[in-house]
Amino acid sequence: MATTELTSNNPRSDITPQANTPKIVCKDVWKVFGDKAARFLAGHPSKPSYDELTEAGLIGAVRDVSLKIHQSEIFVIMGLSGSGKSTLVRCMSRLIEPTTGEIIFDGLDLLKIKAKDLIEIRRHKMGMVFQHFALLPHLTVVENVAFPLEVQGVDRATRESSVLEIIELVGLKGRENYYPRHLSGGQQQRVGIARSLAVKPEIWFLDEPFSALDPLIRREMQDEFLRLQNLLRKTIVFITHDFDEAIRLADRIAIMKDGAVIQIGTPEELVLSPANDHVAEFTREIPRPKVLSVSAIMTPPDDRATCVGSVPADWKIEALVARVFEQDEPLAVTDTEDKVIGQVSRDAVLDVLINKRTPK
Repeated sequence: MATTELTSNNPRSDITPQANTPKIVCKDVWKVFGDKAARFLAGHPSKPSYDELTEAGLIGAVRDVSLKIHQSEIFVIMGLSGSGKSTLVRCMSRLIEPTTGEIIFDGLDLLKIKAKDLIEIRRHKMGMVFQHFALLPHLTVVENVAFPLEVQGVDRATRESSVLEIIELVGLKGRENYYPRHLSGGQQQRVGIARSLAVKPEIWFLDEPFSALDPLIRREMQDEFLRLQNLLRKTIVFITHDFDEAIRLADRIAIMKDGAVIQIGTPEELVLSPANDHVAEFTREIPRPKVLSVSAIMTPPDDRATCVGSVPADWKIEALVARVFEQDEPLAVTDTEDKVIGQVSRDAVLDVLINKRTPK
């Protein structure tokens, strides 16, 4: 299935994915489970569909995925259960061996390197956080966080000293000597995050890390995650099935179905231009004011209109609500250089809030 990828209008001005060298690239990646899967793919005259694989007794967990993940972006992978999200991420780190394709990390094909070199990359350049915290119950917080450094052979004094800053960074200062059983679910997840950061990874894989948490704690962890990203500027691949979580965290989102990536874009692009009915259904219940930017509803500048104040074009509509209801006059819309590029009226905001109309 072909992937529809839109040009990003990323609201984070310090990230321009198109201009960045990709951190990780997937090229025509397949992961098919079943007897003689590689032979079946090699002998097939065209790219087999999900149904064709199923009829052959095979499971197309990842099908013909090509994508690029750029330096310092949060790239979210979404899909229903069984869509292939986790399998794809595990292929990226070769925790699962792809059936065919290429996984390029910093220009190096991970499928062609020696096992010992791959282990070194995982140990020093990749961080991983999963839904289940997998903390070692007999180790304290500082010992759990320092465990990856112990695997690397770093001596105890050095490794425990080096992780104290990370423990403070994730908000666990004062709990260094607690055991996991003495921590709340959110605190345990912070330990898992700190442990994944101990090796100072260049790319960070997170597989539904907050889904087991209560809603309030989950929101708190999302806030913490965004705070850490603003400080550390990691390249992040984040799996979730929750679109609210995705639109809050993502620079871009890839939506998967039956092992294939069917569309890649910013949250706003997915809402405004869904590639097919599946994507449209996926985004149907998303509150438009949270996703749509002012630029989506602005009109051209009108010299006859008197604008009172201005707002940036990349502001979300929900952040604009209080301002437009304070006045009758439109607001000027400005770009990143404070140049006026349009105007937005109260009626345009009301159309989105009340009628839920999606701009064209």
